[in-house]
Amino acid sequence: MSFTALHRALGLPPGPLTNDVLDAAVSAQVVETHDLDWKSELPPVSGISQTDVPKDVAAMANSGGGVIIYGVRESQKAATERIDAGEFTEIHERAYRSAAVTAISPPIFGLEIHRLGEDPHAVAVVVPPSIDGPHLIYKNDLFGAPIRNDADTAWMKERQIEAMYRARFDERLHVTQATDSLYAEAAGYHDTSAHALFVAVATPRIPNVSHRLSRDDARRIYRDAQKIALTYSRNVGVHPLEKIEILNPRTGLRRWVADTAPTGEANWQEARASVHHDGSVSLVAAVGGHRKTATEYFGGHEVEARGIECAVADFSALVRAASSVSDLSEYDVRVGIEWSGIGDLRFLENDAQGNAFDSTARALRIFSPVRTTLIASESARDFHGQVYQLAEDCVNQAGISHLHVLDPVPEEE
Repeated sequence: MSFTALHRALGLPPGPLTNDVLDAAVSAQVVETHDLDWKSELPPVSGISQTDVPKDVAAMANSGGGVIIYGVRESQKAATERIDAGEFTEIHERAYRSAAVTAISPPIFGLEIHRLGEDPHAVAVVVPPSIDGPHLIYKNDLFGAPIRNDADTAWMKERQIEAMYRARFDERLHVTQATDSLYAEAAGYHDTSAHALFVAVATPRIPNVSHRLSRDDARRIYRDAQKIALTYSRNVGVHPLEKIEILNPRTGLRRWVADTAPTGEANWQEARASVHHDGSVSLVAAVGGHRKTATEYFGGHEVEARGIECAVADFSALVRAASSVSDLSEYDVRVGIEWSGIGDLRFLENDAQGNAFDSTARALRIFSPVRTTLIASESARDFHGQVYQLAEDCVNQAGISHLHVLDPVPEEE
C-alpha cells in the first residue's frame, strides 16, 4: 500500500494510487507541495537523461520522497484539469528508470510507476525516500544537488550538501548497528556447539512505520518466499523454509516468528525465521550435521556447500517477499555461519548426483560475516543476480568456486 501526497491531501488512508484518487485530487484542485509535482506532458523517450527528469527525480529523493504526476494541467500550482499525457510504453518506462540510475549519483532505485486511466492517460512516478543523499546530477563538467523548496525546485547550498552527507554517514552507521544487533540476537537464540548454524539478517535502510504486519501478512510472506526461492534454485538439498511452520507463525516482540519443533541438540533440520513489523527479516538454520545416508549424519562441523546455497536462496526470497508487503526497497544484510563446537568448520562440495566430497575446500575456524546490500525492488532477473553473488561470496570463503544449487542468472532476451 502507498501513502502519497495525494492520499494526504484528500484525507485518505494508505492504499493503492488509482485513477479515481487522481480524479479526486484534480477535482479538489490539490496544490503542489514539496512532495507533489504536477506535469502536463511526459518527457520524450529519446534523450530522456538530458531532460528535467534527473533533476525532478533527484530533487524528490533529496527532499524525502514524493510523487510526480504526468497528465495534469495546473494554474498557480493548483491542479485544474486532466489532459492526455500520451501512452507510457515499456520502452518509455525502461528509459525513465535508466535515467534515474545513470544520470543521478548515487543512483535512485525503486521507482514506483503507475499508469492511470486511458482517456486521458496519466502516469504517476513515486520516488522513494532516500538516505543516500545528496543525489547529484551532472551536466558536462558541472554538477548540482537539486531539492524541493515547497512547490519549486532549487539547488542546495554548500552547507546543505555538507549536512546531507553527514546525515548519510550517520544513518549508515545506525543501520549497520541495527543489523549487527539483530544478528547477535538471532545467533544467540541457538546452541552453536551441536551443529554449525547459518545466520542471516536483513534490516531495511528506511524502516516501515506505516503499519504493523498481521498474521495473514506473515503467512503470505513465508508462503511467497517458499515459491520465490525455487525460482533461483533447484529443489535439492535442505531448504530451511520447507522445515518451518509457515501457516502458524507466532507473535514475538514486534515480529512474527516461524520455527521448527526442536527434537533435541542433534536436530539437523532446525530452522527459525522471523519477519518484523519494521520490515526486517532473519533466518537461522542448521547447516552442519545434515543427513549423510539413511542412518548416518555428518559431523556438526561438516557443512555441505549446497546447504549454504539453499539457505541463501530462502533468506533472499524472504527479503524479497517481505519487501513487497511493506513497500520497502534497500536492505543492509549480514550473513554468517556460527560454530562453537570442537574442530574447525569443514566445507564439502557435492557432485552431480548430490554426493558430498571433500575436494579442495579448506577448513575454517571462523567464518567471516558477509555484508552486502540487497535492492529488493529490482527486477526479478537483477535480484537473482544479487542472490547469486551473495551465495558465491559465502562459498568462495571456503575455497569453493562453483555453485551447484542456484541457477545462473538468465540471459537478457
